Amino acid sequence: MGNGATLMNGHANGATNGHVAVHDAANGHVAVHDADGDGEVAVAAARRLTRGRVLVLNASYEPLNVCTVRRALVLILKAKAEILEHGDGVLRSETMRLDRPEVIRLVSFVRVPRDIHRRRITRKAVLARDGWTCQYCGASKPSLTVDHVIPRSRGGRSVWENIVASCAPCNRRKGNRLPQEIRMHPKRNPRPPGPTVFIRIAAPRTPEAWEPYLLAA
Repeated sequence: MGNGATLMNGHANGATNGHVAVHDAANGHVAVHDADGDGEVAVAAARRLTRGRVLVLNASYEPLNVCTVRRALVLILKAKAEILEHGDGVLRSETMRLDRPEVIRLVSFVRVPRDIHRRRITRKAVLARDGWTCQYCGASKPSLTVDHVIPRSRGGRSVWENIVASCAPCNRRKGNRLPQEIRMHPKRNPRPPGPTVFIRIAAPRTPEAWEPYLLAA
């Protein structure tokens, strides 16, 4: 696991020797600026360090969502989260040395409604759940669409359990027929996805440090 942050007095004050200063503002925002006043380069470097995405885990280590680096810094500085994995780059001040976070864990457990993911049916989410693969022929094509296993014209509902990824040829071939009528059955029974599907959509290029937490979910 990665190193965490070393904090003194719980917050960052001024900085010297050209280090980048980080201040936890009263309104909950993180301000990053150069300590000496002579460093446009330092400011640019600080902005680069605060770009990107951070994986947020519940106190139980369950993946919750993705946030910005700035939001992660606020949670860390307010002692609401801890760093589990860090990336390249360090933010420093007289009273703080903070590694750039890549994975953080909330200190307090957050209850997530069990049906929260059932309400978010999108084409991207369906394709991600099905591994960007046609569930009828197994092809991975760039022009995938979605198909209702039981067509809406035959009483099928728009629910996770009735929607699968499909290539255009399979979609046309199946038309408005039932699976048993044309002998086209999904390779896997469709079901609601876990939170990792939405995390991968929010960050298509998943950092290597995230993978152990996503695979374990």
